[in-house]
Amino acid sequence: MKEQIEQIKLASIEEVKNAKEVKELNDLKVKYLGKKGELTLLLRGMGALSPEERPIIGGLVNSVRDELNQLFEAKEKELQKKELAEKLEAEKIDVTLPSNKTKTGSKHPLNRVIEEIEDLFVSMGYDVVEGPELETDEYCFERLNLPKGHPARDMQDSFYITPEYLLRTQTSAVQARVMMANEEKTPIRVIVPGKTYRREDDATHSHQFNQVEGLVVDKNITLAHLKGTLEVFMRKLLGENTELRFRPSYFPFTEPSYEVDVSCFKCGGKGCNLCKQTGWIELLGAGMVHPNVLKMNGYDPKVYTGFAFGTGLDRLAMFKYGITDMRYLYRNDVRFLSQFDEMDR
Repeated sequence: MKEQIEQIKLASIEEVKNAKEVKELNDLKVKYLGKKGELTLLLRGMGALSPEERPIIGGLVNSVRDELNQLFEAKEKELQKKELAEKLEAEKIDVTLPSNKTKTGSKHPLNRVIEEIEDLFVSMGYDVVEGPELETDEYCFERLNLPKGHPARDMQDSFYITPEYLLRTQTSAVQARVMMANEEKTPIRVIVPGKTYRREDDATHSHQFNQVEGLVVDKNITLAHLKGTLEVFMRKLLGENTELRFRPSYFPFTEPSYEVDVSCFKCGGKGCNLCKQTGWIELLGAGMVHPNVLKMNGYDPKVYTGFAFGTGLDRLAMFKYGITDMRYLYRNDVRFLSQFDEMDR
């Protein structure tokens, strides 16, 4: 049996040395050391040996097994290293070759402005809410103190889908939805960014534009709260030196109502072509929530007051980034979009 063990050892060593692949090596391991391998079968035949021979032959078999295991392990590492080198050589890429540069854009300026506004107001305790773009006449007009036949409806030429449904003309419609949804009539502090639609047919307006609306309803809310909120808002977005000017105006859903101008950030209020030499740019509409609006949406105007404001996101983006033509915002031109990462650094 000693001769058999020695023959198996020599034969396996020779075959392992000549193995060319890891798979071939694994097959040899099974052939000699597997459950039905040649060395294993020798161990099973030890029952025919005398008690004196068994420990000698058993020790010899185990010694050969350990030696072969070490041989297989060393050969496997050698073959794996060789296969990796061949693979790397076959898949080699010449990184010095010239390549075609892929043109990439960046985050859209409208999205940048929306995210900046949301971050600011969330930090001030506001919630960001959304509403349907296909709105009912009830929420878009009637619950905002614009009953059917009201002359102020003529200010907003609307896209009606049916006599009852239309594309919303303003995000103010969500104000009514938020107040109605608040069944406990607790304080409200929300902003509403989103798309709005009007039938504009002149060269300086688009049929679709973006707005952000703000609404606060609570006890003892005053015009001072509105003024302070808008100052923080505009200075964060347009610069710390921005000044605000309130001019009396008219909106059906606020009383009193104001057009809010900001000092021209291009000339610092001295007068230039952007502000038409006035030093001011009209940017927001705002006011105290009309008592009728509070009452129609379930709030007692004798207990609660509130303020609301709205501004166009398109104009804000244009002013913030110095965009001269609104049409650039809707072209998805990579050359246009690629510049804004640099501008925000």
